[in-house]
Amino acid sequence: MKKTNLQISGMHCASCATIITKALTKVEGVKDASVNYSTASASIKFDEGKVDESVLIGAIKAKGYGATPLQEGTNLAEAQMQLLQKEKKEYKKMFLIGLLFSIPLLALMILEWFNIEVFSEIFHHYFVWVLATPVQFYVGWQFYKGTYHALRNKSANMDTLIALGTTAAYVYSAFAVLFMPSLGQYFEVSAILITLVVLGKFLEANAKGKTSEAIKKLIGLSPKMATVVRHGKEIKIAIDEVQLGDTILVKPGEKIPVDGVVLDGHSSVDESMVTGESIPVEKKKGDSVIGATINKHGSFTFKATKVGANTTLSRIIKLIEDAQASRAPIERFADMISAYFVPIVIFISFLTFVIWFSILGAAFSFAMIAAVAVLVIACPCALGLATPTAIMVGTGKGAQQGILIKGGEALETAHKLKYLIFDKTGTITKGTPELTDIVTVEKISEEEILKIAASIEKGSEHSLAEAIVKAAEKKKVSLMKVSQFKAIPGYGIEAKIAAKKYSFGNQKLMTKEGVSVTKHLTQIHRLEEEGKTVMLLASGKTLLALIAVADTIKESSPEAVKQLHELGLEVYMITGDNERTAKAIAKQAGIKHVFAEVLPEDKANYVKKLQEKGKVAMIGDGINDAPALAQADIGIAMGSGTDVAMESGSIVLMKNDLLDVPRAIKLSKYTMSKIKQNMFWALFYNVLGIPIAAGVLFPWTGWLLSPIIAGGAMALSSVSVVTNSLLLKGKKL
Repeated sequence: MKKTNLQISGMHCASCATIITKALTKVEGVKDASVNYSTASASIKFDEGKVDESVLIGAIKAKGYGATPLQEGTNLAEAQMQLLQKEKKEYKKMFLIGLLFSIPLLALMILEWFNIEVFSEIFHHYFVWVLATPVQFYVGWQFYKGTYHALRNKSANMDTLIALGTTAAYVYSAFAVLFMPSLGQYFEVSAILITLVVLGKFLEANAKGKTSEAIKKLIGLSPKMATVVRHGKEIKIAIDEVQLGDTILVKPGEKIPVDGVVLDGHSSVDESMVTGESIPVEKKKGDSVIGATINKHGSFTFKATKVGANTTLSRIIKLIEDAQASRAPIERFADMISAYFVPIVIFISFLTFVIWFSILGAAFSFAMIAAVAVLVIACPCALGLATPTAIMVGTGKGAQQGILIKGGEALETAHKLKYLIFDKTGTITKGTPELTDIVTVEKISEEEILKIAASIEKGSEHSLAEAIVKAAEKKKVSLMKVSQFKAIPGYGIEAKIAAKKYSFGNQKLMTKEGVSVTKHLTQIHRLEEEGKTVMLLASGKTLLALIAVADTIKESSPEAVKQLHELGLEVYMITGDNERTAKAIAKQAGIKHVFAEVLPEDKANYVKKLQEKGKVAMIGDGINDAPALAQADIGIAMGSGTDVAMESGSIVLMKNDLLDVPRAIKLSKYTMSKIKQNMFWALFYNVLGIPIAAGVLFPWTGWLLSPIIAGGAMALSSVSVVTNSLLLKGKKL
């Protein structure tokens, strides 16, 4: 399966997105298609063996819309910005042309209200006809074009409503001027209405541009040039020309051009713009550096390990683009309404005319004005913008704080969470354990025990092993040659040194090997109750020593857990440690529920059990808990932009700061609140506005809504939805 993103042009409302989605899903070989009106893009998964990109573009063009694949080197966000700029320019031009003709029409209409005659009645009628015509058929041509394509597709959209309403007013006025001047004319209604709608489109495009400001800033972070060292010479080249393996020089104050590993020198690097981490990070030989971050003080050279689309920044931008182009499940509600909205409005408009003219005996012009007002006040666009604009602002705000949310579904699910499971090592704790105790059982020195243990653990990748090896290096203990090394997940290690078999691990391993630890249980329990992990070293069936390692909790863990409790969530900790050690660590963090002595492969089963009671999030580093992250309703991966973390979680926390977990959930709650507000006001506006436009208040107030005011209200409804979404930017997480 291949995934592609296409830039769509010519969409004017949510109904257009629905038409394109239906067209794409009917193409053989297309597995999934999602069209986003707010971002003017389509995300399509398809079978390359059955269909190619040109067929997909053809299917979209057949429906009357434009579709273009992204040019090489251009990302989706840049293409969207270019399209938005083009749209804004076009809408501005059309608005100014409409305004040029509408101002004299408006002036004449106001003078008419005060019974001030500027021209003779006949000249006046023909003069306003001349002024209204270019607005109707030049500025308003886009609505006729949209209506034509919609009718070809056996559907209707916002263009249909505007075209129908303004054409009715225009044709009626032309008929009245030619045959029955006494009826009066409404040319100013059609012209001013079109001008107002185009103004609304311009304001909407402007507001939509602001929703993607976060991604614009990220794109702007990437430096344009890099200084590479080739054949001993420093050469300035464009960043696109940097190749894998290039040696790059970075001077104080310069941006690091691509990802890499420090070869020589040391410095501190400001990574806040990518990870959200405010404190500069020290870098020395062997440390990784991230492209687009700023070198603060020293100079250093590094080897380029990721370039182009593979850099951390490029992947973050791609991740946010995919998130903003994705659809949240709540959008299905808007889709369902949009599919029937326009035909229902046309029917209500027709019914309004029939009731006023045929049943209540109102004048033809009165009935027509009421019917036109119904057509132009209805707004499917506000409903179509309700969800995507909030998602764009929400994901953008998260990215600025180092919280990467991979899609609308993750954003929506996060606010429904009931349970959170934290992996212990590297999540609740710092992940850098230290050796604290060596308790010898046989007559062997502590140094000898450390020598044996470190020699065995040298081949292990476990963080506890690293603590023992580091302690040996610190004490300058020379290590011995190990043979027949065997790691047993959930138990420990077996190995031979000088033909002697050793077992090093937990009590389960000792039981398996027939080693008795009964006499030492009190000592083991005491160490475990201090939050230490106790490992046992045995030779054959003889216990040699107890070795304790402690991993301290992160400073932010207790506060993060407290905030999660305040959000009404139940917090669990899961670990391979024994129950006493696990409970001691959990107590320090403020966690009441613990799953202890869990094998890595069994973590997903514990997630599954909790899912029977509600939505579950799993928080880990993505290294030994990837299946659990995948099983959870929301996988939250912590890992400073590492490949594993970026792939594993539906939410990625770049800073490794546990406080970002409650921040991510708050962001989800705020975003969903905005979506619901947007949907409520979009529906409320239409439910209230359409009956008022139809004249239900006329019998009591003697007042009928002017189509001009109705059109202005319609234009502002979309702008208000986008503006409400933008208020998310000011929310404190």
